[in-house]
This record gives sequence, C-alpha cells and structure tokens, in this order.
Amino acid sequence: MKAPLLCTWEGWSDQAAGLFATAADDSNGSMPFKALLGWKGMVVWDETADAVDLLRVYLEKVANESCGQCTPCREGTQRLVSIINRICGGQGELADIDEIRRMAIFVSEAARCDVGRCLAPPTLEILDRFADQFVATVKEKRQVPQQPCETTVTAPCISACPSNVDIPAYVEGIRMGNFAQALARVRQDCPMPGTIGRVCVRPCEASCRRGRLDEPIAIRALKRFLADNEMRTGTPSLQQPPEVYKPERVAIVGAGPAGLSCAYYLGTMGYHTTIFEAQETAGGMATYGIPSYRLPRNIMDYEVADVERMGAEIRYGVNVGEDITLDALGKEGYRAIFLAVGAPESSKMRCEGEDAGYECFMTGIHFLAEVSRGRRPVEGKKLVVVGGGNVAMDCVRSALRTGFTDVNLLYRRTEAEMPADPQEIEEAKEEGVKFHYLVAPVSIVHTEGKVSGLECQRMELGEPDASGRRRPVPVEGSNFVIDCDAIIPAVGQICVVDCVLPEEDSLTRWKTLIVDQMTFQSRTPSVFGGGDCITGPATLIAALAAGKKAARHIAQYIEQGECQPTIPEILQTLVNSCGVFEPDEDFVFDGITQRAEPAVLPPGTRINDFSEVEGCLSLSQAIKESERCLRCYRIAVAVK
Repeated sequence: MKAPLLCTWEGWSDQAAGLFATAADDSNGSMPFKALLGWKGMVVWDETADAVDLLRVYLEKVANESCGQCTPCREGTQRLVSIINRICGGQGELADIDEIRRMAIFVSEAARCDVGRCLAPPTLEILDRFADQFVATVKEKRQVPQQPCETTVTAPCISACPSNVDIPAYVEGIRMGNFAQALARVRQDCPMPGTIGRVCVRPCEASCRRGRLDEPIAIRALKRFLADNEMRTGTPSLQQPPEVYKPERVAIVGAGPAGLSCAYYLGTMGYHTTIFEAQETAGGMATYGIPSYRLPRNIMDYEVADVERMGAEIRYGVNVGEDITLDALGKEGYRAIFLAVGAPESSKMRCEGEDAGYECFMTGIHFLAEVSRGRRPVEGKKLVVVGGGNVAMDCVRSALRTGFTDVNLLYRRTEAEMPADPQEIEEAKEEGVKFHYLVAPVSIVHTEGKVSGLECQRMELGEPDASGRRRPVPVEGSNFVIDCDAIIPAVGQICVVDCVLPEEDSLTRWKTLIVDQMTFQSRTPSVFGGGDCITGPATLIAALAAGKKAARHIAQYIEQGECQPTIPEILQTLVNSCGVFEPDEDFVFDGITQRAEPAVLPPGTRINDFSEVEGCLSLSQAIKESERCLRCYRIAVAVK
C-alpha cells in the first residue's frame, strides 16, 4: 500500500501510518483515499488532494452536526462555512484566512460539546501545513472545484460498539423528550433494543469519556428505557415495512440474534426472508441461554414480532443439513443464504469422566435451555459449576432459582481474569454463590453412576498465554474433592457449521465458517455467515452487528452480482483503528453528578423465582441521566 506523504495524526506519525495501513489491508484493497482530515490531525496519500476544498467539506460537516443549542458553535460554524465558501468561490481575502483561524479557536474554547471543541486542531493543522495553497488560492482568486469526499461521524462510545450505534444521538433524543425518534435512531443499527438494553456487555460504557470525570453514562439502561416506553405506551414504531418488496428472496439459517438482525435489515431494504430454525421458538442463545430474570420472554417475543413485521417468515423445527440442504434452498429460488447457526454445543472441560454419562452431569448450554423451558433438569441441593464466563454466571444464578441451596463456582484463574460481566459476578455473590478461584477439575466422583463429587486441583498463575491472561499452572499434591449432587461445566462453546456446510475448505480448524471480514461473504459467493458461527462464542451485540452488516452486502450481491467493502465502511474502519477513546485523557475539572441506577430486587427476594431482577429507569431518571452526556462526537473527512 502507498505510504502517506504526510501524517500528523496527533504527532505520532509512524504509529498512525501503521494503523491506517492495517485498516486498509483489512479492507481487502489499496487505500481509496487521497487525504483525510479529522480531530487528531491529517493524513495525505496523494498530493493532488486539494487542501482548501478539504477544509470546506470539513467545516460544512461540523456546521451540519452542530446541535445548535449553544450560540458559539451554532453561529461560529456558520460563519466559518460562509468564509471558506467565499474563498472557494474566488472572492476571498487574505484576512479571511486569519479570520478562519481566529473563529475556529473561539468556537473550540466556547462550545459546550465536542462538535465545536474539536474544531480548532484540524483547522489550524491544515492552515499551517498548506499555508501556501490557501494564500495562492486567495491571491489568484482561484475558484476551487469540489472534489469527491466521504465524511464520517463517530465518538468513543460509537467506536466501541460493535454495531456502531449512534449513542449520543439517541441520548440527546431522550433529553429532548423525542422518545420515538430516539428509538428509531437506535434501530438504525440495533434491531433489538429491548434485548440489548438488558443484557449487553456495554463496551460503549467502558469507553464513555464521562467515566473519566465520574461515572459512565448508563447507556444500556437508557436504551432499555426507550424500548420499554414503546411497549408500555403502545407507540407505533417509526420504522415501517416497505410498501413494495423486491422479487428476490433470502434464506437465513438460524433465528438467533445474527439471523434475526439480518432478516430485519434485509426487510427494511425490501427483501422477503425465510428463517429456518431448529428449535420451537426464536432467539437462539438469547432465548435458550439467557435466563428470564435477565431477559423476560415477552421482550424477545415483541422484538421477534417486529422482525416478522419487516417481512420475515420463521419456519420452526427445521434442521438445515438434515431436513433440507443448502443446495435445495438454492434450487427453491433463494438468491442468497445467510448462516447464523451460532455456537450451540459445549466445549469439553478435559476432566476424567465427563463423557461417561453420569446422572446429574449436564453441560451449561443444555442446563440453561432446559431451564428456559420451565424444567428442573438436574436434582439435588449442592451444585458445582465450572467456568468463569457469563454462561457460568447464568448457570449458578439459575440453579439457585431451581432449588439448589449450596451453589459453588470453580474457576481456574482469579476473579481479575474472569471474562464474565462484573455486574453478573457481583449479583451472583449477593445471591449466595460461593466462588472458588485457582481451582481446576480433575475427575468426576460418582456413586453407582450418579455424580457425588468432583476431584479438583489447585492452580497458580504462571506466564501470560495467547489471551493475554496469566496461564494457570497445577500445584503438585494439591488435589481435593468437593462433595456435590450435580456438576455443570460452562467452559466455552463450539460451532456446528460443518453440519450445515460440510465442505472442509469452507471452514477453519475450529469449524467456524470462513468469510470476508467486511462483507461476510463465504467462499461460496451466494452463502454468507455471521455471529458466533464465524467468530466463535462472542457477544449478543456483536451478533446483531454481523447480521446488520451482512444484510447490506447480501443486498449488494443480489443487486450487483459481487461484494466489495464500501467507501463508508473503509473510512469507518480507518477512523476506528486510530483509537477514538483516550483512556489516559485528563479533564481540567472533576465530575459532580451521579449515574442513574435502576431499581434492583433484593437478593433474598429474587432467588425465589425468575422475576426480572433489574427494573427500568423512570422518566425523570432517564432525562436526568441523558443530561450527563458530553456529546463527544468526532468528525473526519476523506478525499476520494
């Protein structure tokens, strides 16, 4: 790839150039841009890029993104647009260049949100780096032709979200009381706000700049507020199905989050979809793997109905690969197929006796699925769960609600290395789950074919492994036995794509589907894939994001006969690769507001049944919480 001629992205040219190069390589092509200007500086790949016009596009974008609620930004950006357009029209004066500089500094110092605050650095950068070009344009009264450009708007929270939901926009909508419009903004990138508003792992909150002041914005809770408000009031969704659908149809295998998301967005683009689901209801792991005390079934039912309203038909009890093949789907006239089969099987915990078929030994995935059907799949009072992720947390907490009184969780590392959501860990502790760290299973103890205990070995942490976490190392002579009535391993999940698409050259050695990382197209052009079946077990929001992005490229394949990353996608990849969130950023003042927290059922009450533990923010809480948002938008413009 062509190296940048100039790279001043916040003063670390070598690092920035490397990040840009990596992003371009990931987009499967050469750099499609001549220059880029953004909040951290600029990059130039082609000297034919016109700096004057680039600044014009940047200033116009800033003005368009200004919320208009503070005078300096509203009036100042419009003034800047007027000046730069005068220069580009061949009517500028040398004093105009100084006026742009002065006005940019004024807006940055006086603006109340980052749309204006971030204006000065890139403006001054391009004026300084290309001073001769600006002066020559003014002196020669040159009319500057408009060059093709692409713009993008991001924020630390947007960049951290796998689906790039415009979080500041919907938070602002809540603040203004425009709930329907705010929810419509969420659904542009996340079709299941009621679900995500309850169970998302919140990478956005980890990157929220407000957290550098006091506490992050309650982004997940605000999303849930919008979804619950629509359900409670019966407000019609602003996203309506197309009046006319296209003749082409798409088959989707799996009605989990990725499949439902793909169907939803294909529906908004006018494509009918048929979802083939092996189970008796939709939702995948969101239904069969997340207990109803976290995600009530009526929420999933509501959002599945919304997907159907967009033109999806769901056929239950169909095992693709057994009842029907992918080839047969193609012969039935489906123009494309999206595989969203998830990772529904449990990994082995490498423990002696786990394949012996002992009574009261059940994998975490199977246990949660049975609990979701209202059953008590294993009997007893004392339970051991092995694992440290969210599935393990769901297992131990569900076990308490199904009658176990002594619930123990074994994890081979320490709490600091646990991948589970810290909130889930804390709530499990509150409910009485006993945590045993630096312990690994060795052998299942049984009596006449029924679980009676688990032999374990103590561990200590050694050097970091491939995950970056310190590797657990057995401590010799430390074996001991935990007496128990049942054992549930929850140590990971594996994919089953080979049951649907058996061709070995289409799969990785982990049996995940090989796809293009930006288009989600497999080695069979008409077959796409997304979610856990391409990544291995990941997050629900990542699955929804994959479905959304795949839908766009499925439409591209149907309409154009091929798939290529789009210019907006490549620009977004470039911008995200630069690190939008700065974890070491210092503020000149301390935060003074507390984060809004929803009501939570007390531990002694909530373990009695599967009633939802966490409540919804009240109207006053939601509006007050939305006012804490710093509106940290970042703007970048690229010359094509």
